[in-house]
Amino acid sequence: MDPVTHGLIGATASQSFANKRTLRASAFTGLASAMLADLDVVISSASDPLLNLEMHRQFTHSLIFIPVGALIATVLLWWFVRKYLTLKQTYMFSLAGYATAGLMDLITSYGVLLFWPFSSGRFSLDIISVFDPLFTLGVLIFTGLAFYKKEKMYARLSFGWVVVYLLFAFTQQQKGIRTAQEIARSNNHEIQQLIVKPTIANQLLWSIHYTTGDSLYSYGVRSLPFADPVIYEGDAAALLQWKENYAEFEGSILYQDIQRFSDLSEGVLIQHPDHENVIGDGRYSMLPTTTSPLWGIEIDTTRPNRHVEFGTYRDANPEVRQAFMDMLFGREIKIR
Repeated sequence: MDPVTHGLIGATASQSFANKRTLRASAFTGLASAMLADLDVVISSASDPLLNLEMHRQFTHSLIFIPVGALIATVLLWWFVRKYLTLKQTYMFSLAGYATAGLMDLITSYGVLLFWPFSSGRFSLDIISVFDPLFTLGVLIFTGLAFYKKEKMYARLSFGWVVVYLLFAFTQQQKGIRTAQEIARSNNHEIQQLIVKPTIANQLLWSIHYTTGDSLYSYGVRSLPFADPVIYEGDAAALLQWKENYAEFEGSILYQDIQRFSDLSEGVLIQHPDHENVIGDGRYSMLPTTTSPLWGIEIDTTRPNRHVEFGTYRDANPEVRQAFMDMLFGREIKIR
């Protein structure tokens, strides 16, 4: 989730049990604490580009780390709020704010290591985009009113907005799942892995990717409540059989890095159609109807004992933007 929404949700959490005297200081504390978890983005290595991907949304977002994260936030924030809050209050408001960080990332895609160190599995609900302006706007209005009027009632209304919006998002996702199952049945496909998630900044246009056999299929679905979905047929791509293709490099850094990237991509690896030496994450693309990955790793078999390079391949040209808007508004598109 984007940093602004993270902070607002954290402020909402801390405001909800503050009093008039402490409400504004609690909002600041909760906001800063909720954003603290994402400082894991600074964990990186110039020689190992995948390290940053592995560490983001890792231990700082786990349930067991919440009390520790809140303690760190308290130490950092105490100097700023000591005139308004006791040390105990600062910790409790930090705890409330920090606790929202992993949970808010859980509802988006990519996943969080919620049960680290007991499990290395990433969990994600895929019901809301990392950036959703309508969701953020509702939280901003109510949290801002709570801050301005010093009334925690508005913070509770903010939580109400969050619950209602996420319930709507869940129903939209379920509709997308049912649509994906109908598409697969019509194609005589047995779905092995299904990814249904909203496209950026909205709840109307959803991305469907599913694997069957050795192939990945993509579709876009424009979904309105109480209306039949509009389906946009997309591309298909062969899943990369990387273990077979790179068997001769087993034991090398190159092979290990492909394994790491495969784990991060839930095994959905494809060859980038425009870059011969790039293995991409097939779950993400600029348009829901394409299998052109947003990011991937560059393979150099002449240097098997060096780490792979990680790159992004976003192409938001006018044609792509127009196709996205056409699908968003349920219009016919000229490209997929």
